Amino acid sequence: MIKINNQIVKPNELFPEISSAEQKTIIKKMGALNEGYEYHTVNQLKFELLFREKTMKAAEELNKSGAKFTTFSYAFCNKKYWYRLGNGGFLLKENTSPSSAILDILKNGSLYAFECSTAIAIVLYIATLYSIGNTRFNTLFDHLYLMDWQFDEDLPILQKYGDDYLPGDVLHFNNPDFDPKQPHWRAENVIYFGDDKYYGHGIGIRNASTIIAFLNKKRKDEPKNSAYLMNMITRPKYQSFSY
Repeated sequence: MIKINNQIVKPNELFPEISSAEQKTIIKKMGALNEGYEYHTVNQLKFELLFREKTMKAAEELNKSGAKFTTFSYAFCNKKYWYRLGNGGFLLKENTSPSSAILDILKNGSLYAFECSTAIAIVLYIATLYSIGNTRFNTLFDHLYLMDWQFDEDLPILQKYGDDYLPGDVLHFNNPDFDPKQPHWRAENVIYFGDDKYYGHGIGIRNASTIIAFLNKKRKDEPKNSAYLMNMITRPKYQSFSY
């Protein structure tokens, strides 16, 4: 259900405002769910749709970039733009353009390796850049730090339990019986594309059954529990960016 200025709006009423077929698909899903999606203006909704679309674009590009999967201990980055910290995080160098640095991960992916939570952060920062433009991005994120789930205060993130999955959401596969020798496979964080399609760093763009089968191969001896898709959703607070 979509509400704009406290009024329920049907998806087809919004179609003239939307040019992208991908965004129209998202609106249809919003309208079909019991969950309420509330906005003060149409422009706030349009910004969220744009951000979600750009999130999927960024995930596809990161998947093709050649960036490798590894644990925090073995993470590495392009030293032209980033300091590699002792904890495996990447800190933007002084007098370096944040937009150039984050896009370098797509351009020179072979110079980077990181695990899946940092990959999700990278996707969301790139989506932010695509959504708000270089000038505003460079102003907001001049101390960019890439590490696990540690997001800049200017990219506020919310997490909720539910199954109202929308394209562009961050979802989570849990692997409760993971192999203790491979603790990095205790879970896989993914970008959801809709239609049973997910991007997970180190796994690629796959359907749910393929991701679960992969994680099930990373379990301890005599496991009792299968990996599964959690009823948990992570999203940026889109309205914090829109005017």
